[in-house]
Amino acid sequence: MAGTGKAHLRDGDALLRVENLVVEFSVGKNQTVHAVTDVSLDVFEGETLGLVGESGCGKSTTGKAIMQLPSPTSGSVEFEGTDLTKLDAKEMRELRTHLQMIFQDPISSLNPRRRVEDIVSEGLDIWNIGTKEERVKKVDDMLLTVGLDPTVVRGRRPHQFSGGQCQRISIARAVITEPRLIVCDEPVSALDVSVQAQILNLLEDMKQRYGLTLVFIAHDLAVVKNISDRVAVMYLGRLCEVGDPDELYKAPAHPYTAALLSAIPVPDPTIRPEDRHTLGGEIPSPLSPPSGCRFRTRCPKADDICRDKVPEMTQVGDADHFVACHHPLEPGETLTEVAIAGVNL
Repeated sequence: MAGTGKAHLRDGDALLRVENLVVEFSVGKNQTVHAVTDVSLDVFEGETLGLVGESGCGKSTTGKAIMQLPSPTSGSVEFEGTDLTKLDAKEMRELRTHLQMIFQDPISSLNPRRRVEDIVSEGLDIWNIGTKEERVKKVDDMLLTVGLDPTVVRGRRPHQFSGGQCQRISIARAVITEPRLIVCDEPVSALDVSVQAQILNLLEDMKQRYGLTLVFIAHDLAVVKNISDRVAVMYLGRLCEVGDPDELYKAPAHPYTAALLSAIPVPDPTIRPEDRHTLGGEIPSPLSPPSGCRFRTRCPKADDICRDKVPEMTQVGDADHFVACHHPLEPGETLTEVAIAGVNL
Protein backbone atom coordinates (compact mmCIF):
# COMPACT_ATOMS: atom_id res chain seq x y z
CA MET A 1 0.00 0.00 0.00
CA ALA A 2 1.27 3.42 -0.88
CA GLY A 3 3.81 4.27 1.77
CA THR A 4 7.15 5.61 2.90
CA GLY A 5 10.61 4.46 3.98
CA LYS A 6 14.08 3.93 2.52
CA ALA A 7 14.69 0.20 2.86
CA HIS A 8 14.81 -0.10 -0.93
CA LEU A 9 17.69 2.37 -1.27
CA ARG A 10 20.96 0.56 -1.95
CA ASP A 11 24.46 1.04 -0.60
CA GLY A 12 27.09 2.47 -2.92
CA ASP A 13 27.57 5.55 -5.04
CA ALA A 14 24.32 6.07 -6.91
CA LEU A 15 24.39 8.46 -9.85
CA LEU A 16 21.00 9.77 -8.70
CA ARG A 17 19.66 9.53 -5.16
CA VAL A 18 16.32 11.06 -4.23
CA GLU A 19 15.28 11.12 -0.57
CA ASN A 20 12.00 12.18 1.04
CA LEU A 21 10.88 14.08 -2.05
CA VAL A 22 7.77 16.21 -1.51
CA VAL A 23 6.02 18.28 -4.19
CA GLU A 24 2.98 20.34 -3.27
CA PHE A 25 1.06 23.01 -5.18
CA SER A 26 -1.25 25.69 -3.83
CA VAL A 27 -4.52 25.85 -5.78
CA GLY A 28 -6.73 28.52 -4.41
CA LYS A 29 -7.55 29.55 -0.89
CA ASN A 30 -6.23 27.12 1.72
CA GLN A 31 -6.04 24.23 -0.78
CA THR A 32 -2.91 22.20 -1.49
CA VAL A 33 -2.35 19.45 -4.04
CA HIS A 34 -0.18 16.75 -2.46
CA ALA A 35 1.34 15.62 -5.78
CA VAL A 36 4.37 13.72 -4.42
CA THR A 37 4.83 12.68 -0.80
CA ASP A 38 8.00 11.28 0.77
CA VAL A 39 9.34 9.50 -2.32
CA SER A 40 12.86 8.03 -2.20
CA LEU A 41 14.66 6.52 -5.22
CA ASP A 42 18.15 5.66 -6.38
CA VAL A 43 19.56 4.99 -9.83
CA PHE A 44 23.05 3.63 -10.45
CA GLU A 45 25.12 4.51 -13.49
CA GLY A 46 24.03 2.64 -16.61
CA GLU A 47 20.68 1.58 -15.14
CA THR A 48 17.17 2.26 -16.34
CA LEU A 49 14.63 2.89 -13.59
CA GLY A 50 11.04 2.40 -14.70
CA LEU A 51 8.51 4.58 -12.85
CA VAL A 52 4.92 3.44 -13.37
CA GLY A 53 1.41 4.10 -12.12
CA GLU A 54 -2.01 5.40 -13.08
CA SER A 55 -2.45 8.83 -14.64
CA GLY A 56 -2.29 11.42 -11.87
CA CYS A 57 -0.17 9.31 -9.52
CA GLY A 58 2.68 11.86 -9.54
CA LYS A 59 5.25 10.06 -11.66
CA SER A 60 5.73 12.91 -14.16
CA THR A 61 5.85 15.43 -11.32
CA THR A 62 8.58 13.32 -9.72
CA GLY A 63 10.58 13.38 -12.95
CA LYS A 64 10.26 17.15 -13.28
CA ALA A 65 11.18 17.65 -9.62
CA ILE A 66 14.37 15.63 -10.24
CA MET A 67 15.15 18.09 -13.03
CA GLN A 68 14.25 21.02 -10.73
CA LEU A 69 11.37 22.02 -13.03
CA PRO A 70 10.33 23.37 -10.57
CA SER A 71 12.29 22.60 -7.42
CA PRO A 72 10.51 20.26 -4.97
CA THR A 73 8.81 21.56 -1.84
CA SER A 74 11.22 19.56 0.31
CA GLY A 75 13.58 16.61 0.18
CA SER A 76 16.93 16.09 -1.52
CA VAL A 77 17.90 15.24 -5.10
CA GLU A 78 21.56 14.22 -5.23
CA PHE A 79 23.21 13.92 -8.62
CA GLU A 80 26.81 12.66 -8.52
CA GLY A 81 26.83 13.56 -4.81
CA THR A 82 25.60 17.14 -5.36
CA ASP A 83 22.23 18.13 -3.90
CA LEU A 84 20.49 19.94 -6.75
CA THR A 85 17.96 21.55 -4.41
CA LYS A 86 20.75 23.60 -2.80
CA LEU A 87 22.23 25.00 -6.02
CA ASP A 88 21.62 28.56 -7.16
CA ALA A 89 20.39 29.36 -10.67
CA LYS A 90 23.89 29.72 -12.15
CA GLU A 91 25.16 26.46 -10.66
CA MET A 92 22.05 24.59 -11.78
CA ARG A 93 22.37 25.98 -15.29
CA GLU A 94 25.95 24.68 -15.51
CA LEU A 95 24.71 21.20 -14.57
CA ARG A 96 22.00 21.18 -17.23
CA THR A 97 24.29 19.63 -19.84
CA HIS A 98 24.57 16.53 -17.62
CA LEU A 99 20.82 16.26 -16.99
CA GLN A 100 18.38 16.14 -19.88
CA MET A 101 14.69 15.37 -20.36
CA ILE A 102 12.58 13.90 -23.15
CA PHE A 103 8.98 15.10 -22.90
CA GLN A 104 5.70 13.28 -23.50
CA ASP A 105 4.42 15.36 -26.41
CA PRO A 106 7.18 15.32 -29.04
CA ILE A 107 5.64 18.04 -31.21
CA SER A 108 4.83 20.71 -28.62
CA SER A 109 8.18 20.19 -26.87
CA LEU A 110 9.99 21.54 -29.97
CA ASN A 111 10.09 25.23 -30.83
CA PRO A 112 7.88 25.54 -33.96
CA ARG A 113 9.77 28.60 -35.21
CA ARG A 114 13.21 27.01 -35.25
CA ARG A 115 14.83 24.70 -37.78
CA VAL A 116 15.86 21.19 -36.78
CA GLU A 117 19.58 21.94 -36.99
CA ASP A 118 19.13 24.87 -34.57
CA ILE A 119 16.98 22.83 -32.17
CA VAL A 120 19.50 19.99 -31.95
CA SER A 121 22.57 22.24 -31.76
CA GLU A 122 21.16 24.64 -29.16
CA GLY A 123 22.99 23.05 -26.21
CA LEU A 124 26.28 23.05 -28.12
CA ASP A 125 25.79 26.68 -29.17
CA ILE A 126 24.91 27.90 -25.67
CA TRP A 127 28.06 26.42 -24.16
CA ASN A 128 30.19 27.07 -27.26
CA ILE A 129 31.27 23.44 -27.48
CA GLY A 130 33.74 22.96 -30.35
CA THR A 131 34.11 25.08 -33.45
CA LYS A 132 31.16 25.93 -35.68
CA GLU A 133 32.24 23.28 -38.20
CA GLU A 134 32.57 20.68 -35.42
CA ARG A 135 29.10 21.51 -34.11
CA VAL A 136 27.58 21.16 -37.58
CA LYS A 137 29.23 17.76 -38.02
CA LYS A 138 28.13 16.61 -34.57
CA VAL A 139 24.52 17.59 -35.31
CA ASP A 140 24.61 15.72 -38.63
CA ASP A 141 26.10 12.64 -36.96
CA MET A 142 23.47 12.73 -34.21
CA LEU A 143 20.61 13.05 -36.71
CA LEU A 144 21.97 10.03 -38.57
CA THR A 145 22.22 8.12 -35.28
CA VAL A 146 18.51 8.68 -34.55
CA GLY A 147 17.55 7.61 -38.06
CA LEU A 148 17.09 10.95 -39.83
CA ASP A 149 18.87 12.11 -42.99
CA PRO A 150 20.50 15.46 -42.09
CA THR A 151 20.56 16.62 -45.73
CA VAL A 152 16.76 16.28 -45.80
CA VAL A 153 15.67 17.38 -42.31
CA ARG A 154 18.31 19.96 -41.35
CA GLY A 155 16.45 23.05 -42.59
CA ARG A 156 12.91 21.93 -41.84
CA ARG A 157 10.70 22.88 -38.88
CA PRO A 158 8.82 20.59 -36.43
CA HIS A 159 5.38 20.92 -38.09
CA GLN A 160 6.79 19.19 -41.17
CA PHE A 161 7.40 15.93 -39.28
CA SER A 162 5.33 13.12 -37.80
CA GLY A 163 5.15 12.50 -34.06
CA GLY A 164 7.72 9.70 -34.25
CA GLN A 165 10.14 11.86 -36.24
CA CYS A 166 9.72 14.71 -33.74
CA GLN A 167 10.52 12.34 -30.90
CA ARG A 168 13.70 11.29 -32.72
CA ILE A 169 14.63 14.98 -32.94
CA SER A 170 13.90 15.35 -29.20
CA ILE A 171 16.16 12.40 -28.44
CA ALA A 172 18.93 13.89 -30.59
CA ARG A 173 18.58 17.21 -28.76
CA ALA A 174 18.77 15.49 -25.36
CA VAL A 175 21.78 13.28 -26.15
CA ILE A 176 23.97 15.71 -28.09
CA THR A 177 25.41 17.39 -24.97
CA GLU A 178 26.49 13.91 -23.74
CA PRO A 179 24.44 13.90 -20.51
CA ARG A 180 24.90 11.40 -17.69
CA LEU A 181 21.18 11.08 -16.94
CA ILE A 182 18.04 11.46 -19.07
CA VAL A 183 14.52 11.59 -17.63
CA CYS A 184 12.11 10.15 -20.21
CA ASP A 185 8.61 11.40 -19.40
CA GLU A 186 6.27 8.96 -21.20
CA PRO A 187 8.25 9.34 -24.44
CA VAL A 188 6.15 6.82 -26.41
CA SER A 189 2.62 7.30 -25.04
CA ALA A 190 1.65 9.76 -27.80
CA LEU A 191 2.90 7.49 -30.60
CA ASP A 192 1.43 4.64 -32.62
CA VAL A 193 2.30 1.14 -31.41
CA SER A 194 4.65 0.39 -34.32
CA VAL A 195 6.44 3.72 -33.80
CA GLN A 196 6.64 3.05 -30.06
CA ALA A 197 8.72 -0.05 -30.73
CA GLN A 198 11.08 1.91 -32.97
CA ILE A 199 11.59 4.65 -30.36
CA LEU A 200 12.13 2.11 -27.56
CA ASN A 201 14.74 0.28 -29.63
CA LEU A 202 16.38 3.62 -30.42
CA LEU A 203 16.55 4.57 -26.73
CA GLU A 204 18.10 1.19 -25.91
CA ASP A 205 20.69 1.63 -28.68
CA MET A 206 21.49 5.17 -27.53
CA LYS A 207 21.83 3.97 -23.93
CA GLN A 208 24.42 1.39 -24.95
CA ARG A 209 26.28 3.69 -27.36
CA TYR A 210 26.54 6.71 -25.06
CA GLY A 211 26.52 5.01 -21.66
CA LEU A 212 23.29 6.70 -20.60
CA THR A 213 21.38 6.31 -17.35
CA LEU A 214 17.59 6.60 -17.74
CA VAL A 215 14.56 7.30 -15.58
CA PHE A 216 11.76 5.96 -17.78
CA ILE A 217 8.28 7.17 -16.81
CA ALA A 218 5.27 5.35 -18.28
CA HIS A 219 1.86 3.92 -17.48
CA ASP A 220 2.31 0.91 -19.79
CA LEU A 221 3.74 -1.86 -17.61
CA ALA A 222 4.54 -4.09 -20.58
CA VAL A 223 6.78 -1.36 -22.04
CA VAL A 224 8.47 -0.69 -18.70
CA LYS A 225 9.31 -4.34 -18.09
CA ASN A 226 11.17 -4.66 -21.38
CA ILE A 227 13.31 -1.56 -20.94
CA SER A 228 13.96 -1.34 -17.16
CA ASP A 229 16.59 -2.76 -14.83
CA ARG A 230 14.47 -1.80 -11.81
CA VAL A 231 10.81 -0.80 -11.48
CA ALA A 232 9.10 1.52 -8.99
CA VAL A 233 5.29 1.64 -8.74
CA MET A 234 3.51 4.81 -7.57
CA TYR A 235 0.00 5.44 -6.32
CA LEU A 236 -1.40 8.87 -5.42
CA GLY A 237 2.01 10.43 -4.82
CA ARG A 238 3.62 7.60 -2.83
CA LEU A 239 5.69 4.56 -3.71
CA CYS A 240 3.99 1.17 -3.43
CA GLU A 241 6.56 -1.35 -4.63
CA VAL A 242 10.13 -1.39 -5.93
CA GLY A 243 12.15 -4.22 -7.35
CA ASP A 244 13.65 -6.24 -10.15
CA PRO A 245 11.15 -6.28 -13.04
CA ASP A 246 11.14 -10.07 -13.47
CA GLU A 247 10.53 -10.63 -9.76
CA LEU A 248 7.95 -7.86 -9.46
CA TYR A 249 5.98 -8.95 -12.53
CA LYS A 250 6.11 -12.64 -11.62
CA ALA A 251 5.00 -12.22 -8.01
CA PRO A 252 3.66 -8.73 -7.19
CA ALA A 253 3.44 -8.20 -3.44
CA HIS A 254 1.17 -5.16 -3.55
CA PRO A 255 -2.53 -5.46 -4.48
CA TYR A 256 -2.27 -2.29 -6.57
CA THR A 257 0.66 -3.69 -8.58
CA ALA A 258 -1.29 -6.91 -9.10
CA ALA A 259 -4.25 -4.86 -10.36
CA LEU A 260 -2.06 -2.95 -12.80
CA LEU A 261 -0.58 -6.18 -14.13
CA SER A 262 -4.03 -7.73 -14.54
CA ALA A 263 -5.02 -4.80 -16.75
CA ILE A 264 -2.36 -5.62 -19.35
CA PRO A 265 -4.20 -6.93 -22.45
CA VAL A 266 -3.82 -10.66 -23.04
CA PRO A 267 -3.56 -11.82 -26.70
CA ASP A 268 -6.06 -14.63 -26.14
CA PRO A 269 -9.56 -14.39 -27.70
CA THR A 270 -10.93 -16.93 -25.19
CA ILE A 271 -10.31 -14.54 -22.28
CA ARG A 272 -13.10 -11.98 -22.00
CA PRO A 273 -12.15 -8.59 -20.49
CA GLU A 274 -15.23 -8.59 -18.24
CA ASP A 275 -14.13 -11.91 -16.72
CA ARG A 276 -10.86 -10.45 -15.44
CA HIS A 277 -10.70 -8.90 -11.98
CA THR A 278 -9.87 -5.22 -12.22
CA LEU A 279 -9.34 -2.41 -9.77
CA GLY A 280 -12.59 -0.84 -8.58
CA GLY A 281 -13.44 2.40 -6.86
CA GLU A 282 -12.46 5.99 -7.55
CA ILE A 283 -8.99 7.45 -7.06
CA PRO A 284 -9.08 9.79 -4.04
CA SER A 285 -8.30 13.45 -4.59
CA PRO A 286 -4.70 14.59 -4.02
CA LEU A 287 -6.26 17.67 -2.40
CA SER A 288 -7.33 15.46 0.49
CA PRO A 289 -5.60 12.07 0.34
CA PRO A 290 -6.71 9.32 2.75
CA SER A 291 -4.97 8.97 6.08
CA GLY A 292 -2.57 6.09 6.61
CA CYS A 293 -2.29 4.04 3.44
CA ARG A 294 -3.54 6.00 0.46
CA PHE A 295 -4.68 2.82 -1.29
CA ARG A 296 -6.91 1.62 1.55
CA THR A 297 -10.14 3.06 0.09
CA ARG A 298 -9.85 0.67 -2.86
CA CYS A 299 -8.42 -2.40 -1.14
CA PRO A 300 -10.46 -5.22 0.48
CA LYS A 301 -7.50 -6.11 2.71
CA ALA A 302 -7.66 -2.71 4.42
CA ASP A 303 -8.29 -2.59 8.17
CA ASP A 304 -7.76 -0.20 11.06
CA ILE A 305 -3.96 -0.21 10.84
CA CYS A 306 -4.19 0.81 7.18
CA ARG A 307 -6.32 3.78 8.20
CA ASP A 308 -4.08 4.85 11.08
CA LYS A 309 -0.50 4.15 9.94
CA VAL A 310 1.45 4.82 6.73
CA PRO A 311 3.11 1.53 5.68
CA GLU A 312 6.90 1.50 5.27
CA MET A 313 9.00 -0.23 2.63
CA THR A 314 10.01 -3.73 3.68
CA GLN A 315 11.92 -6.41 1.80
CA VAL A 316 10.07 -9.34 0.27
CA GLY A 317 12.13 -12.50 0.76
CA ASP A 318 15.81 -12.31 -0.21
CA ALA A 319 15.31 -10.71 -3.61
CA ASP A 320 15.63 -7.08 -4.73
CA HIS A 321 11.95 -6.63 -4.02
CA PHE A 322 10.38 -4.17 -1.57
CA VAL A 323 6.76 -3.35 -0.79
CA ALA A 324 4.98 -0.73 1.30
CA CYS A 325 1.95 -2.66 2.54
CA HIS A 326 0.60 -3.77 5.92
CA HIS A 327 -0.94 -6.87 4.30
CA PRO A 328 1.16 -7.82 1.25
CA LEU A 329 0.11 -10.60 -1.10
CA GLU A 330 1.44 -14.01 -0.20
CA PRO A 331 3.65 -15.81 -2.77
CA GLY A 332 1.35 -17.24 -5.40
CA GLU A 333 -1.68 -15.25 -4.23
CA THR A 334 -3.53 -13.80 -7.22
CA LEU A 335 -5.77 -10.84 -7.80
CA THR A 336 -8.63 -13.26 -8.33
CA GLU A 337 -8.23 -14.44 -4.76
CA VAL A 338 -7.87 -10.91 -3.46
CA ALA A 339 -10.98 -9.89 -5.45
CA ILE A 340 -10.30 -6.17 -5.37
CA ALA A 341 -13.41 -4.03 -5.38
CA GLY A 342 -14.42 -0.54 -4.32
CA VAL A 343 -14.38 -0.76 -0.49
CA ASN A 344 -14.51 2.38 1.63
CA LEU A 345 -13.50 2.74 5.26
